[in-house]
Amino acid sequence: MTRRLFHLLTCCLLAFLAHLPLAAQAGDAVETVQAQLETSEDGYRLLASFAFELNRGLEDAIMRGVPLSFTTEVELTRPRWYWLDEKALFASRTVRISYNVLTRRFHAAISGSLQQSFATLDDALSLIRHPGRWLVAEKGALKTGQTYQVAVRMRLDVTQLAKPFQVNALNNSDWQMASDWKRFSFRVEDQ
Repeated sequence: MTRRLFHLLTCCLLAFLAHLPLAAQAGDAVETVQAQLETSEDGYRLLASFAFELNRGLEDAIMRGVPLSFTTEVELTRPRWYWLDEKALFASRTVRISYNVLTRRFHAAISGSLQQSFATLDDALSLIRHPGRWLVAEKGALKTGQTYQVAVRMRLDVTQLAKPFQVNALNNSDWQMASDWKRFSFRVEDQ
């Protein structure tokens, strides 16, 4: 009797845990609309676009002066039959959006280098939704004739928040916002 009860409780718990991540991510999903690598004169550029909306909690936070950082990550691996896949390249770029209450303008800074000012939050978020062609690898960084597996994702980077907000972000589903890894193959041709 106890063995059956234990088995039934275990099955119920597993079923509950299997549905938990889907419920937490359903409201704040980020969709990767487009992701591809292009060969250019100076190297390899990522062309990507993402579709998402900020929930009310994140909008309130940014309007109250809490800067939000969004990180786009790109990982290139080369499959090998004799060993683990070779990690050829990892690149990330962070866009930090903040609001200045005095000027009533939004500011966006790309990895601390480029800073722009916008009149609306939607305009500032366009830098994240439709980033420009971002140079992820210099010319010659990838081997000609090889095929690489590319993985791209974008997420709200809660590690860049102030410590009190990090604790809140870990316990609050409003602050959990990320896309799934978008995976595709890229073959390096002669340049």
